[in-house]
Amino acid sequence: MAFDLVRFEKAGKTQWGRLHGGKVYPLSIDCTTTQALLENNRDTIIKSAVSDSSSAFDLQELALLSPITSSSKVLCQGANYRQHMIDSGMDPDVKKFNMFFTKSSASIHEPEGKVIRPKHVSLLDYEIELTLVLAKKTLGTVQVTDKNMHEFVAGVCIGNDISARDIQIPQMQFHKGKSYRTFCPLGPILCLLEKDEMHYLNELDLKLTVNGETRQQDSSENLVFKPGESLSELSEIHDFEPGDVVMTGTPSGCALGLPSPLLIRLVNVLPEHKKWQLFLKKQSERTQYLKIGDRVESTIVSRDGRINLGKQSHEIVGA
Repeated sequence: MAFDLVRFEKAGKTQWGRLHGGKVYPLSIDCTTTQALLENNRDTIIKSAVSDSSSAFDLQELALLSPITSSSKVLCQGANYRQHMIDSGMDPDVKKFNMFFTKSSASIHEPEGKVIRPKHVSLLDYEIELTLVLAKKTLGTVQVTDKNMHEFVAGVCIGNDISARDIQIPQMQFHKGKSYRTFCPLGPILCLLEKDEMHYLNELDLKLTVNGETRQQDSSENLVFKPGESLSELSEIHDFEPGDVVMTGTPSGCALGLPSPLLIRLVNVLPEHKKWQLFLKKQSERTQYLKIGDRVESTIVSRDGRINLGKQSHEIVGA
């Protein structure tokens, strides 16, 4: 059975615990990083949860922290849902390669609180993502399949790939535009999956709202590059550590609006500074970009309800 882990602060001490029935049962494992926790095998983690309900905490009493600590690498995929690809001018049936990038571990943020928009950023975007949490250290290329997925994937959590589009695109700075502090909320729940539960990676419904309005909604069954082939390809350029995360791409519905291929060809003949002036002008007219005071909430739940990764909730604030 899936095992829900949370990281929390109580009486000035950071702890790990199992979330079950609205209560959090502390783990006896004493570790400070996600990597150190997941270096224990799954059975050890499960057995370390206290069973005495008198020692458990009510969830409402706790300040939940990101279950992913800053020692973890944040690896990302771009344009990996069918409709998002189509909206971006790509044909998902002919695309033959993944789009990979990274976010700074300094961007890892709590699952509830405030997302800070830097003073120089005006085009702040949201991207809900199913996030894989890796299970083991690798050295060299590996082949990940449905049969051995459990060896490489410990579990899943919610991620939000917050993006400063006016940095990412005109400056051609993916890493910078996506790595400001607070730009990578993760959690609240790290759901550890058993071997026979890995099929849920293809059966999860993602939903993101802004001020209660649904902006993104899709199913992980519509991922173009599935977790196994993506991890295999990523292993060609990265060694993995337990606790590293892979954000698997976002559905359609982001604030970013891309022009038609014809318009792109026409604009490309303009001088560089004119091209980006036009881009910024057109994007600034889009009302979907996040504003100060907006509330962004994200959920990921399996179709049968057995996997529920909790809810992220953040207010957008100025620096």
